[in-house]
Amino acid sequence: MKKFLSEKQPWLTFIFRLILGGVLLVAGGLKVTDPYASATAVRAYQVLPVPIANLLGFVLPFIEVGLGIFLIVGVWVKFISLLGAALMLVFVLAIGQAWARGISLDCGCFGKGGLRDTTELPVLTYAIEILRDLALAILGGYLYRFPQGKLGLDKSVESDSGLRGENDGK
Repeated sequence: MKKFLSEKQPWLTFIFRLILGGVLLVAGGLKVTDPYASATAVRAYQVLPVPIANLLGFVLPFIEVGLGIFLIVGVWVKFISLLGAALMLVFVLAIGQAWARGISLDCGCFGKGGLRDTTELPVLTYAIEILRDLALAILGGYLYRFPQGKLGLDKSVESDSGLRGENDGK
């Protein structure tokens, strides 16, 4: 099994880069065209002061698009996947706190979001969104551990021996 995984690891890295990068790219891309809706979605979580929530709502879609592009093309995979995983965990915390506080909202993950017209909590929706984001965070963790994959442009992470200079001058 270990040999199978080591042989398939570059392809798994490639597939996971496409999944996490694709989700970030699509989610951010859908929000970039309507920054006011994005700001409304961030404000709906009722965690941040309104000016900060608005700023985050305007900036977050561009961050998601950037992270998605870098992952898809395979640039700075180790660093970008860490940022992507951290972002997914922030989303999990945001959705979880809204659920715990009884805030009924549409997460705005893929476009328009905000408070719902009903006080009924979307329990199943919250659970699915949290599980989805946890799974994406796990993919980010895998990519952090195994950043070198197929069809990536990232050549910045060399072997450990090359980083320590053991092969210098040989």
